[in-house]
Amino acid sequence: MIGVMVVAASPVVRAGLSAMVASNPQMTVVGSVSDLDILAREVKQLQPDVVLLDLGNDSPVVWDKLLLIQEEQDPLRVMVIVEELTDIDTEAALRSGVRGILLDISTELEILTAIEAIALGLVVLHPDILESFSIREKVAPNPVQSLTPREIEVLQMLGSGLGNKAIAKNLHISDHTVKFHVSSIFQKLAVSTRTEAVTVGVRLGLILL
Repeated sequence: MIGVMVVAASPVVRAGLSAMVASNPQMTVVGSVSDLDILAREVKQLQPDVVLLDLGNDSPVVWDKLLLIQEEQDPLRVMVIVEELTDIDTEAALRSGVRGILLDISTELEILTAIEAIALGLVVLHPDILESFSIREKVAPNPVQSLTPREIEVLQMLGSGLGNKAIAKNLHISDHTVKFHVSSIFQKLAVSTRTEAVTVGVRLGLILL
């Protein structure tokens, strides 16, 4: 059973999203709140598998608040619903723990399927976001074969939104070694940012949380 916490400023939107989640026999609504401040107070007790967030109009504030919440507990898996893709800073979103981005015109099936995928550790991004990264032409010929097992581990942790220090702690290696692995991953995947590396990892099926 996937526990979902719904966050939306509008009571109507909140009720609609909660009803949609409750309609799926594999999911349950563990909480429904109006903003991230309440989420921060209740999320540790409710421990949702996925946070379903209706973005609203204050995305820069949202990313900052999500980062603070992430620092205080285990990383959250956040699914964001937006009105326009231009309203969202994808790189900032991924850094703050967002693992899914879909438009509010997406069907119930698309949203529920995305929640299931995120609960399993995958990243779900709207196709237009993937295209905007212009990654396809830049991927190395055989990136999966060229990445070492340790580099794949580091890539997966990048997909979890972890920073270098957290990765070093989890893998019991130095910060310098993590930087070396990240640099090698960038070179092998022909990318220049963490967001691009995560996007390529999603395409290759390597990003598992």
